[in-house]
Amino acid sequence: MVAAALAGVAAGFLAYRHYAPAAGGLKPLAESRPSSASLTRPEPQPASPPAQAASAPTVPAAPAAPAIPALVPEVSLPDLAGRAHALRDSAGHARIYNFWATWCEPCRREIPLLNQLQARHGAEGLQVVGIAVDFRDSVQAFVKKTPLRYMLLVGEEDGLEAAQKFGMELLLPFSVFADEHNRIVAVRVGELHRDEADAILAEMRQLKADQVTLPEAQNSIAATLKRLSLERTKQSKPQ
Repeated sequence: MVAAALAGVAAGFLAYRHYAPAAGGLKPLAESRPSSASLTRPEPQPASPPAQAASAPTVPAAPAAPAIPALVPEVSLPDLAGRAHALRDSAGHARIYNFWATWCEPCRREIPLLNQLQARHGAEGLQVVGIAVDFRDSVQAFVKKTPLRYMLLVGEEDGLEAAQKFGMELLLPFSVFADEHNRIVAVRVGELHRDEADAILAEMRQLKADQVTLPEAQNSIAATLKRLSLERTKQSKPQ
């Protein structure tokens, strides 16, 4: 049900489904990650056998895109101190799970906004959780210069698996919005902007107050994100 509600969002939101899987793991939306520093190194591929002259070429079937789950998946990741945290244990709080990496420029641009969202809405119960799909030493060095004022978990190789359990592949950053019942309300692929975050959180407050149903909230969020994306595109075009 969640995947169907989100499937209508414009390209740049849940349009990751049209990308073919790559061996190099997650990569940022707005920049390329050097393969030498990626978490998963591609393995050499065997050469294809010579084509048969009398037979038509065989086109491999595209792998099925993972489905966005209805609930926060059972994922446990460590913080920088090595303590494990199960994502589902935060039930009772609205959450933003932000998947990012130190080498991802749009990910870095999101950090001030995420700090502000945690400071502004923490008293309401919001919990921002940064999930670094990156090496621990890189994250430790990064946070010494750029404080993250919200929970930080470090996935390393497990971060790729965690992203896949959320139904996501290939793209960073992305943010998952979950309610106090562990239900996934919205997924924003790409850099999160303030107007988008405010719109999603406002809808989630209505959902918590039983003023809207979950499908109604998801449809409203999808329509709002699409409208904001179109407005941002128009503003970015040269006059």
